[in-house]
Amino acid sequence: MGTIPADTFALELKQMDGPDVAVASATAAASERAKWLLSSPNPPAPWQELSSSIKETVCFPAAAKNGQPQANRPVLFLQGLFPILKWGRNYKATKFKNDVMAGLTLASLCIPQSIGYANLAKLDPQYGLYTSVVPPLIYAVMGSSREIAIGPVAVVSLLLSAMIPKLVDPNVDPAAYLRIIFTVTFFTGTFQALFGLFRLGFLIDFLSHAAIVGFMGGAAIVIGLQQLKGLLGLSHFTTKTDVVSVLGAVVKALHEEWYPLNFVLGCSFLIFILITRFIGRRNKKLFWIPAMAPLFSVILSTLIVYLTKADRHGVKIVKHFKGGLNPSSVHQLNFGVGRSFASIKGYHLDGNKEMVAMGFMNIVGSLTSCYTATGSFSRTAVNFTAGCETVVSNIVMAITVLISLLLFTRLLYYTPLAILASIILSALPGLIDVNAAYNIWKVDKLDFVICLGAFFGVLFGSVEIGLLVAVIFSLFYLYINIDVINILDVSYLNL
Repeated sequence: MGTIPADTFALELKQMDGPDVAVASATAAASERAKWLLSSPNPPAPWQELSSSIKETVCFPAAAKNGQPQANRPVLFLQGLFPILKWGRNYKATKFKNDVMAGLTLASLCIPQSIGYANLAKLDPQYGLYTSVVPPLIYAVMGSSREIAIGPVAVVSLLLSAMIPKLVDPNVDPAAYLRIIFTVTFFTGTFQALFGLFRLGFLIDFLSHAAIVGFMGGAAIVIGLQQLKGLLGLSHFTTKTDVVSVLGAVVKALHEEWYPLNFVLGCSFLIFILITRFIGRRNKKLFWIPAMAPLFSVILSTLIVYLTKADRHGVKIVKHFKGGLNPSSVHQLNFGVGRSFASIKGYHLDGNKEMVAMGFMNIVGSLTSCYTATGSFSRTAVNFTAGCETVVSNIVMAITVLISLLLFTRLLYYTPLAILASIILSALPGLIDVNAAYNIWKVDKLDFVICLGAFFGVLFGSVEIGLLVAVIFSLFYLYINIDVINILDVSYLNL
């Protein structure tokens, strides 16, 4: 049987004595609560909150507060800031074998995707590979997720290519465009780090799941439409991202200039990649086949173009590809995206620590010719399926990409742009979550309206309009829910 709280039991006894005694008791209790509220201590100063927040996030773990000797504080500080120092002491050779295999599998998918995403961001291909070298290495020593795969992603690339050309045309002034890209990456990292230090990661939860589903679905379709330029071999294309403008540009180009060989080449390898993905889903042991398919497609298509001289017959190729180590981009700064997989493996991620790690990796990345990086869900899934044990798989991937930058970039001169378009198109179905949208419709019709608002905002407006709609609708939905809760509380108290 449950126990009755002492205060409640005493109040019931007093009520049995009579109404006057009960009223007097309630008054006394209210007076005690008022005294407690009036004599409560003052809240800590902002600088004290910041100090304790930093200590909790990166400096001293909970063990430091529970009687750890003062001499251990420097060690605890370094372990909190660089988790690799903690788990690295127990790292075994068996784990290294699994991480190497996962890292090499990850690199085979990362290299072609990084080149394609750089093209989507209107950057030369080497910048996609640069972004797959430095940020993963920084995250490996500062991050706590074991499975997350760091590098360029489609949606971030789309955001950059949709918004920055409004300030500087990359075709007219590529140097200025590059400076703004690096500056945006620097400030992205700075805000991420500050949000983590101030423990503001919870703000992300205010963006409703429905808004995210709608925005990602709309963004995936917009990204797919943008790939028609490479798939059809078009030289000129609209800078707008809405469906009407893009389809209008495609119809116009079909009457003027397009090269069927690009379309045939791109669609052939797109079908090949999708078939390998189907095989991988049917047999989980063959996960490496869809992971290797994009790199195999790049190598084979490059050989076909080189041997047949298809570039002389209208097939658009990469051409500009600078190899070597990441150059410094400090002088170019202009001061004017793993929790699901952690839960599967049974360990907890601190979102604030993750934001600090990703913030610092983007800050360092902006200084080494990288653009904004984050965790890629598709590559993280491959990393997880490949059996990675720790973030060493990210280090192996980064080293493999670095070797490719040093030795193999010249071989990618003849890579057709249609193949990069097909690789990006093959990755887009994962961004469109139809089942989630259907479940939202079944559970909450208003939430589904928010999902549609974000979706159509991206599709028929622009990426920034879709993002703005998602944020505004999420806050409005939150306000409605809080209002309903307050009404219910008042109604309950009046009973």
